[in-house]
Amino acid sequence: MLRAARVHPAALAPGSLPAEAIAARAVACLRREVATYPKPGLVSHVDSGAHADMDAALLNRSADTLEPYFADLAEAGGRGAGMDTLRAIGIAAEAAMLASTGGVNTHRGAIFGLGLLAAAAGFRTAGFRDTHGGSRSLGRLVADLWGPAIAAGPIPLHSHGAAAARRYGAGGARREASLGFPTLYGLALPALSAAEALRPDHPEAVRVQLCLALIAGVEDTNLLHRGGPAGLAFAQGAARAFLDDGGIGHPDWRARAQALHAAFVARNLSPGGCADLLAMTLFLAEVGP
Repeated sequence: MLRAARVHPAALAPGSLPAEAIAARAVACLRREVATYPKPGLVSHVDSGAHADMDAALLNRSADTLEPYFADLAEAGGRGAGMDTLRAIGIAAEAAMLASTGGVNTHRGAIFGLGLLAAAAGFRTAGFRDTHGGSRSLGRLVADLWGPAIAAGPIPLHSHGAAAARRYGAGGARREASLGFPTLYGLALPALSAAEALRPDHPEAVRVQLCLALIAGVEDTNLLHRGGPAGLAFAQGAARAFLDDGGIGHPDWRARAQALHAAFVARNLSPGGCADLLAMTLFLAEVGP
């Protein structure tokens, strides 16, 4: 468990933000995920992808509904609250989400992953640091402060991702969080930097490239739920082929990404876990890793 001491506000880490600002940035990142096209199989401002029950307006309304709960999570993190407190806020956030969407699960994964990062950002903003004076990434803070409780916590019985993780032995979001989100730091942030270097003039293209990099490298339990191992293998192989052929540096990158999107929709594949990770990566880029 991380041992921490309160420090003077003047010594706060660069990029530290109050709870309301942390929440606003979390919601903005969810909205930017929606405003990215084409993302294979996923909802965007252009179409609903492989989702018959949701569209961009629903996702944006859901994101807006979650803002006060992200603020509550950041504030709780700033108090050094335990996982039981964070979990209770998350349950309330999920209930509000379902009420706002008529029962559609739009952001359960984001409430969990992005919510934990918001809580860690609150902890950092509140003026905590390691007693030895070192600094920790938000992911490391999540692992050190709440990792054991995350790993030992209840498994949601009605989560498609959790069901797929149990059936196929995949790690899933809970393992990723308990370890400090290694995918975000080992894959997503480097992929974001590489995409920005490739197309600094085109933020949406950068997000498309990031999405494809995540699909290629993540064992997305939503893909397993919808398509089984064969569906996951197809999705990962198609994403790798897109990247290996130049990604968004290819002259026809958009047409190629649109063709991928159509192929995913035809197979009813949606990498929802990668969508959550995309928003979380944008959040880390906004508030500092």
